[in-house]
Order: sequence, then structure tokens, then C-alpha cells
Amino acid sequence: MSIYQHYRPEEHEFVDRVLHWKSEVLERYSPRLTDFLDPREQEIVKTIVGNDTEVRLSLWGGSSFSERKRALIYPDYYEAQNEDFQLVCYNIQYPAKFSTIEHRDVLGALMNIGVKRGKYGDILISGDRVQFICATEISGFIELNLTKVGKTGITLHTISEDELAEVKTEYNEKSGTVSSLRLDVVVAEVYNLSRAKASPLIQQGRVKLNHKIVDHVSTEMMEGDELSVRGFGRSKLIAIEGTTKKEKWRIRYGLLK
Repeated sequence: MSIYQHYRPEEHEFVDRVLHWKSEVLERYSPRLTDFLDPREQEIVKTIVGNDTEVRLSLWGGSSFSERKRALIYPDYYEAQNEDFQLVCYNIQYPAKFSTIEHRDVLGALMNIGVKRGKYGDILISGDRVQFICATEISGFIELNLTKVGKTGITLHTISEDELAEVKTEYNEKSGTVSSLRLDVVVAEVYNLSRAKASPLIQQGRVKLNHKIVDHVSTEMMEGDELSVRGFGRSKLIAIEGTTKKEKWRIRYGLLK
């Protein structure tokens, strides 16, 4: 039985990477720290590494409510500490009376200076507070180059993990039935759209599945998948609860509050 049958074709490359990390730890008998992983990637790492008796796995992104986390894969003799994850937390100081900074603004600013997505974790917005977490190895570059977010001049201040704003991901749960688990069918149900309206959104690249753009309407969804539809918000397929007598799928899903 192939390990790949449990994953989508587009995930096979990441599965290979995880298998390489695991074998690297076993061969060198030393820890391996990854970049920041999105929730789906974390699930894949847990599945491949999490139940192994020869290696251990820890995930940390700065706080217990972090969405994006670094994975530490290590031999059974090793005791993982928070310091091993090599994180730096920043508070962005800006003239809040005159400017507003949103999540996408910080994301764009980091991308504009050439920082890869895997090198920084959550971007936290709570009222006027704007914070983010990055990998230690990129912190010096960020401090030198991140001087503006949009047109707003900013100053970065390092903070402790205890000072991170608590921004939890909470969903309004609903239940429904769908004729299939195709992406277009589930998007239509979750966002109360017709399939005729859902399909173009997918084909136009406006839908992300597990944080990656997917433009195939027939992509099969799985329990735990996260959706993001531009202009409609984020959601999650929480559970697939079997079929009805009319052979429709019963699903439970949540829309981000």
C-alpha cells in the first residue's frame, strides 16, 4: 500500500520532503527544524512522523493559538524546548491615529522585501496592535528592510511570546447535505451559492484549498480541509458524517467568525 494514496497529487512533493526530513533525523541522529507550516502541512507531518517510535515531533508557532507553526523533528533521546524553534516576535509601531494596518498589508510588505512565506508565521491584528512572528535566521534582514507597511512608516520592536495578542480562529458551525464532495459542490453549499456561481470563482483562481489556489472544480474535498474564497471569507470542512438514504453526503462545516 503506497503512502501517497492518502494524499492529493499536489501534496506528494511535500510528502517526499517530510519523508526526507524523517530519514535525515534517523541517519544523523540530530534534530531537524522546518520552516513555518500551514495547518494542512502540519497534519501531513503529524501523520507521517507523529506515530513513529524512533523519532518525535513538536510543533510551535509562538503561542498555543498559533495557526502557522514550525515543526521540530528529533531523535527519541532529545528533549525539545521552545527555544529550539528559533522564533522572533515583533510588535509593529505605527501612527494608529492616522493609519490603519490590515493583515494583507503586512503580508504584502513582507513579500515586497523578498521574504518567503515559510520564513514567517502568524500575523496578528488586535485593535491597534499589529504583530508577527518570524524565523530567527531572517530577523536581521527584516529589521533592516521592513521600514514601511504600505505607505505607512513603521518601527519594529521585539517582544516576548507572552506579549503576543490572543487571536483565536473560531467558526460558526452549520450542517448540510451535498450531492458529492467536489470542490464546486462544497463551495456552493458553504457559501450559499449556486454551482453556476461557485465554479467560475474556482476557475478564476479566487478559491484557496488549504492555503493554496486550486482551479479544478472537480477536486475532491476531505475532512479537515480549509477553504478561502476571495470576497466571501474563510471556512472549514469540519466533518463528513456519512450519507443519507438518498445517497447525499452529510457534512458539518464552519464559517470564520
